[in-house]
Amino acid sequence: MVEILTSLAKMIDHHLLDPAMTDEEIIRGAALAVEYDCASICVKPYFAGVAAKLLRNTGISAATVIGFPHGSSSTRTKLEEMRDALEAGVTRVEMVVNIGKVCSSEWGYVQNEIAAVNAEAVAGGAALGVIFENGLLTDARIEQLCLICNMVQTAFIATSTGFGLTGHGGERRLCENATIEHLALMRRAALPSVAVKATGGIDTLDDLFSARKLGVSRVGTTSTEAVLEEAIRRFEAGSLQF
Repeated sequence: MVEILTSLAKMIDHHLLDPAMTDEEIIRGAALAVEYDCASICVKPYFAGVAAKLLRNTGISAATVIGFPHGSSSTRTKLEEMRDALEAGVTRVEMVVNIGKVCSSEWGYVQNEIAAVNAEAVAGGAALGVIFENGLLTDARIEQLCLICNMVQTAFIATSTGFGLTGHGGERRLCENATIEHLALMRRAALPSVAVKATGGIDTLDDLFSARKLGVSRVGTTSTEAVLEEAIRRFEAGSLQF
């Protein structure tokens, strides 16, 4: 692909995290990411080792998640998950914060957990991203999480899991994912060295452009093919502008 299309593809982490997704579907997803030369694929933890082997020598990173999707695992469990991920050979790991502790403003617990898992990641040569689940948080809590990640020096922060639920009983629904307001807040509050990733709700090329304009460097999406095919279509029509 020409440079402009490659730069767009290299913003995308192709997400393969649906709990019902089969191994065959994940393998097809990995092949799609290779075809479009994406930045990475992000897979369910049990498949991380296979993903790392599939992507060897492709220039595409294998990533996985820990404490996913609700962040409620103990710190000890998250550290074990990180060690498993490193042993599998992934180079990027995304951890969901303990959302209940964030909502309780137990910032010491939150910071200690992020610091411990980040230290394990760095020692193993991996980049840690922290998933906030913004749809469940106030702006003040999002900002405080950014400040903690600045102090810990995590590689990146991410908006949401795409699987978060809000409400109670019959009124439960998927919570809000990557919004312009939250992305702008995160980019403002995070140090330049802490990248911002938009996850959830990035379904079109224009969604990607909107995030990019805010200084977002990565997006996580399941709509990779649709996004990049639209980019190719516009490029061929001479109308690809960003």
